[in-house]
Amino acid sequence: MMNGDSRSALEAQYIRRHHKHELRENQCTSALVKHIKAPVHLVWSLVRRFDQPQKYKPFVSRCIMQGDLGIGSVREVNVKSGLPATTSTERLEQLDDEEHILGIRIVGGDHRLRNYSSIITVHPEVIEGRPGTMVIESFVVDVPDGNTKDETCYFVEALIRCNLSSLADVSERMAVQGRTDPINH
Repeated sequence: MMNGDSRSALEAQYIRRHHKHELRENQCTSALVKHIKAPVHLVWSLVRRFDQPQKYKPFVSRCIMQGDLGIGSVREVNVKSGLPATTSTERLEQLDDEEHILGIRIVGGDHRLRNYSSIITVHPEVIEGRPGTMVIESFVVDVPDGNTKDETCYFVEALIRCNLSSLADVSERMAVQGRTDPINH
């Protein structure tokens, strides 16, 4: 995808299978991978909570849901200071608890991420002989006027890396504490 990252065959296979984005001319796309030392059901229980992204996303201060937690539901996310935005309105596009796939599209907000959509997939793996999780997040977004594709991808990738790092920290801490039951509240 980008960054010249060398991907394992399995990572590349999951990206080809689940992370298909329709790329238009003035857009950029990328996929990032994070390996987490926590069981897949624990990681998925955090990722799938479209209504509570603040459980692991450090830039989210508050989330207000509109409707139930089904495909097409919308959330209004308040962003912590320090980013070039205060709100983001996001729609749940895909939620597959069997395949562990979450798809989101940004539909509004006071930021420059236009036509942004992302897919997050969660896959079981073994890390150091223990149950672990491979998380892949991909995105596509318009390149704003005055920015290059590289600048735009770099910015979005930095946000995703921060979110994935926080997801790993929260999941691994829960696993070490013996909290292996999924989060469902």
